[in-house]
Amino acid sequence: FSMFYANKKKYHVANGVGVRVSLFVSGCTHRCKGCFNAEAWDFHYGSPYTEQTEEEILQALDKEYIAGLSLLGGEPFEPCNQRALLPLLRKFKERFPQKTVWCYSGYTFGTDLSAGGRAHCEATDEMLSMLDILVDGEFVEELKDLKLRFRGSSNQRIIDVPRSLAEGQVRLWKDGAY
Repeated sequence: FSMFYANKKKYHVANGVGVRVSLFVSGCTHRCKGCFNAEAWDFHYGSPYTEQTEEEILQALDKEYIAGLSLLGGEPFEPCNQRALLPLLRKFKERFPQKTVWCYSGYTFGTDLSAGGRAHCEATDEMLSMLDILVDGEFVEELKDLKLRFRGSSNQRIIDVPRSLAEGQVRLWKDGAY
């Protein structure tokens, strides 16, 4: 299998606006101190991600009250995980063009995920083009703030990906945009 996943939640409100389907992929090389999901650092933790898993996720998304999909980890932008997630994102955008995709990554937009960046591969640009929101940056325990919405530490950014790609620079999400 090219990817494993630690968990999938069909009704989740913590990782993006509205009720969402969340997929927690396995595998992360960041190993942030204080990580809430350290068991998912192992690339073979949890269950194999299969076509059946993908179909279960797409079926869970096919409810009127579901606002979208959230990808977390582990690390969705580890290159092997990008390659496995891309087919899911293509199907998601085709079936649910009105719903949003949020993704959480320790890699940074504009550096790690840009051409030549340490997490950039042949899947990265297309994957980024299908995201609405990217919460980027490693979790930093010393900057942890429980009052922050949708992120764990104050160094992390909530990026409006379509606007950032269109304007060629990082544009932060304005709460209430989705």
